[in-house]
Formats: sequence, structure tokens, C-alpha cells
Amino acid sequence: MSLANGQSYLAIPGPSVVPEAVLRSMHRSSPNIYEGELVEMVPTIISDLRYVARTDHNVAVYIANGHGAWEAALANMAGPGDTALVAATGQFAHSWAEMAETLGIKAEIVEFGTRSTIDPTRISAALRADKAQRIKAVLVTHVDTSTSIKNDIKEARAAIDAADHPALLAVDCIASLCCDVFEMDAWGVDVMVAASQKGLMVPPGLAFVYFNEKAAEQQYALERVSSYWNWQQRVSPEGFYQYFCGTAPTLHLYGLRTALDMIKAEGIEAIWSRHKVLAQAIWAAVDCWGSGAGKMRMNVQNPQHRSHAVTALHLGAPDGKKLRRWVEHEAGLTLGIGLGMSTPDDPNGDGFFRFGHMGHVNAQMIMGLLGTVEAGLCALDIPHGSGAVEAAARVMASAS
Repeated sequence: MSLANGQSYLAIPGPSVVPEAVLRSMHRSSPNIYEGELVEMVPTIISDLRYVARTDHNVAVYIANGHGAWEAALANMAGPGDTALVAATGQFAHSWAEMAETLGIKAEIVEFGTRSTIDPTRISAALRADKAQRIKAVLVTHVDTSTSIKNDIKEARAAIDAADHPALLAVDCIASLCCDVFEMDAWGVDVMVAASQKGLMVPPGLAFVYFNEKAAEQQYALERVSSYWNWQQRVSPEGFYQYFCGTAPTLHLYGLRTALDMIKAEGIEAIWSRHKVLAQAIWAAVDCWGSGAGKMRMNVQNPQHRSHAVTALHLGAPDGKKLRRWVEHEAGLTLGIGLGMSTPDDPNGDGFFRFGHMGHVNAQMIMGLLGTVEAGLCALDIPHGSGAVEAAARVMASAS
């Protein structure tokens, strides 16, 4: 008998759970796009997007997903024949690199594997070797969603400065914005990309590219930037339509306005703290499951290097896939698949899976997730240590 009927829970690392208030705000007829409420609302959205990234600089909004944000950033930072240095700690860094190549930008990859953070000395060495200064940007994922590795962005900034190289520091915060601490200006980030469907709690469809004056000056020097991706008119529009290079994403903007209101009401520091405690509760449970004869382990061993928004896990094939299917079909809980984590012994990555715990998520949701996973481990006779749910509860209790 399946126990999945009822309210399902999508615990994948994006798209995340959309709050009912956001859904209600989007459920409306199309508004006037020439004057009135929508036109007056967009500047307030831009201001609050700066708030969540801790920046006083520019933010351009695109009708796109995170991949669109990648391409928009690349198109404004470099041109054909230029080079981007990519610090790779997972699948999404490689995907950003592949996109650069399609634009004629050479991607020079510094590979750190799937279980290690960036090494700033290797980034500095690559930049020092670039005597002709063909490298126009250093691309770093703050959190790579596939591996759940969280990179130290201050170290990336220091690596560029140590090499005395003019390359821009471009950071992918698609998985980390409004989940993990991020300080764009204080950390010296020149360009940052994000999207609506994770910590911002809005359905997929909006992409954001933040940039400072150094990045703007570099863009001015480019021979060509396509009219759609060009960020200049989006941040300095003469008419409302220029915010979006055409018709506004009307209903998404109402949803985003509501989501930003929720974020401002809680406060970005409180949001960071909530995500930290919920992540620590998950880690405590996984440590218990992996004890004794248990097989479950986290991909990232050092807690300082773990994301507070997503946790990548390994259970071994075929148990990872079996567990994912059991919790979905028997209990209504959907977990994330493993991405870019295949091994010679597990070419399909069936032993890997991920917990998404980003955005509109609270203690009772995480306790439900953990209890359901434990039920799946028991039902499938997968060896695991005891005390996981209690360990998570104690983490939460100590934070109250």
C-alpha cells in the first residue's frame, strides 16, 4: 500500500518549494504594462535584489533560467578569442565552461574534482602564466549544486589580486543566493549570476546578472554584444520595456515582489541562520545513518565546505536509486538525482542522490524528510546506523 497520497514534498535542489503567498500573487490577470502598479513596482524589485546580494551595484533582469544568466554574463564579459578561467568543483562549472566555448570564448579549466574546494594558489598560477592577459574572467561556482561544495569566494578574490591580473571575478550564486552567506561588494565580486527558482522561491523563468563598474567598463570595450544579452539598457532603461528587452515577465514579477517581501520581513541574516541550522540537522542525521555498518556518506567531508542549501550523498548503487524511488512512490517525497557523479563502478550514478533544503523550508519539513528517508532505509533493508532523527531534533532544539 502506498502512503504517498496527500501533500507531496519536492526536496530537490531546485526548483524549490514555492510559497502559497507567491502562487497567490501570480494568480491574476495580465496587468497594464505601460503604466501603473507593475511599472512602479519594478524599481522596488531591483532595489531589493541588491539587498539580498549585499551590493550597491547594478542588477540586470532576464527572462531566462540559470543557463540564460550564464550566457548573459559571458556575453557581457568577453568575446570570441578571449579566455575564461574556470575553477571547476562540479558539473555546473563544466556546463558554464561549455557555454563559453559555444560563444567562441576559450574555457581554460582548473579542475579540483568533485570533493574538493578551489585551491587559490592554482588559480593564481594560471593567471600569472597568462602574460598576454587573454583571460577576461575567472568563473567560480559559490555552491555547485551537483557536488554541494561551497567555495570560499574571498579566496578566489585574493588569488586574482595576488596574481595582479585584471580578470573579472564572476560567481555563480544560483544555488546559494538567499541560503548561504554571500557579500558581493565586501568580497570583491565583479559579476554574479542568480536565478529565481531556488533561494528566491519563485518558479523558474527569471535570471539575474549583477555587475560592478569594473565589469561595465570591460563590457564597453567589447567589439560586439547582442542586443538581447546587453546589460546596459536593462540597468539604465529609458522606457519600461528596456528592463526586459521587450514585454515584461508580468506574473513572475508579482511573485518575485511577494518573495522579496517575505525575505525582507524575515531578514537576510536570519535566513542565512535558518538554512545553516537546517543543514546541520541533516548532517547530524546522515552521520548517524553512516555509522556502524551504515553505508550513507556525505560527498563533502569538511562541514566548512558544505552548502547550506543542498547536500550531495552517496549510498552505493543500486541503493541510492532504490531509496529515491521508494520515498517518492511510497511516501510522496522527491529527492534530487546525482549529477556528474558517476564512477567506473557506477556509470549511471545510481548510488548518488541529493537533498535540497533551500528557500521556503522549515524545521518540520526537514524532520519529515529525514523521517521518510529513515522509513525508506528500513523498508528496503539498507544498512544504516540508528538515532538519526533524534540527532537532527537535538540540533534544532539547541538552536531555538
